[in-house]
Amino acid sequence: MAYHILLVVLALLAAALLAPALVLLVECLAAPARPAPPPRDESPPPRVAILIPAHDEEGQIGATVEGLAAELREGDRLVVIADNCGDSTASVVRGIGSQRALPAVSVIERRDPTKIGKGFAISFGVEHLEADPPDVVVLVDADCRVTPGAIGELARTARRTGGPVQGEYLLASRPGASPLSRISELALLVRNRVRPRGLARLGLPCLLTGSGMAFPWRVLHDAPETRSNLVEDMVLGLELALRGNPPRSCVSAQISSELPTENRAAHKQRRRWEHGQLHTLVTYVPRLLVAGLARRDVGLLALAAELSVPPLALLVILQALLVLASGVPLIFWPAFSVAPLALSLAGVAATALAVGVAWSRFARSVVPASTLLLVPFYVAWKLPLYGLLLLKGKQRTWERTARPGEGPERGSP
Repeated sequence: MAYHILLVVLALLAAALLAPALVLLVECLAAPARPAPPPRDESPPPRVAILIPAHDEEGQIGATVEGLAAELREGDRLVVIADNCGDSTASVVRGIGSQRALPAVSVIERRDPTKIGKGFAISFGVEHLEADPPDVVVLVDADCRVTPGAIGELARTARRTGGPVQGEYLLASRPGASPLSRISELALLVRNRVRPRGLARLGLPCLLTGSGMAFPWRVLHDAPETRSNLVEDMVLGLELALRGNPPRSCVSAQISSELPTENRAAHKQRRRWEHGQLHTLVTYVPRLLVAGLARRDVGLLALAAELSVPPLALLVILQALLVLASGVPLIFWPAFSVAPLALSLAGVAATALAVGVAWSRFARSVVPASTLLLVPFYVAWKLPLYGLLLLKGKQRTWERTARPGEGPERGSP
């Protein structure tokens, strides 16, 4: 009896881990290194409002505003939301607007220490726009840069699709960064470039990954509030998908930022992202599956599959543990079935192949081949993060991540 129970449990676990590994592999294989150019749009450009939620960003906001101001056309606006700031973020923005004679650039201030988080800031910004609604709203984080023409491309794509759009949001390491930082950059590149490109090529929706998101005005205005959710962008996209407006990828618009250089800040950022992602996985995958089957909606089923892929480090940890658990019974019980071990090893092979394909096509210049040998140390670096999740549950409050060049205290709430 115990033999059969153990066999069934291990086989089910192996199949459960093989499924997301195959999803990852299909996405990476489908991702084109050079995506097709966007369709030509000869119609007048939509009126755009760029919203920038900013909390204590005096060191970053100036360069961000100046870069985005160059993207504005006649009738466009750029609004910085200085959210519960204790520094001179608002003054910096006002100074840029007056010194450079940029009437389309403005700042609004929100003060409510009981409601902390990007979701609250976005809702405040949307309320501000109600008096004169734009055609499209583009959300950009306060520490980001955009490629020339990216804002216009996002806006046109949002108008054409009638739903939310996510640009390619990449986080890069600084020159001279540690090997572990390079591996983290590779993991984020797989998540934010390779996988969305694969989904786009397959004609499927994607997840919202943060900065560089565009929404038709009515879609964002009527969207549910995400408040202080740890991954408010991802949740917003899933809620909109359930309402019939799944996000689409816009690979021709690129948005970039820098990974934290301070180890504590990097760990805090990853903890917030991954705890939030895992909580969202558990909460939304069943809802997406039920809704997708009930509506016969392939897009919702694809989003469920995409969301079911856990963070790469966690996937590798779980696969390694399952290989061990499936192999040990064969040592003490030679007649034990090899099926769980075979399924587990197939999952490991699929994950390794997916990462290898992604690295070969997209990251050779970012991560030297020799650095890949340090992946086990990167996985070990992530173990405390998952230990905290197991022992204490998910992180429950939003925390600002210290920017490159700031001391660790600036990242404290």
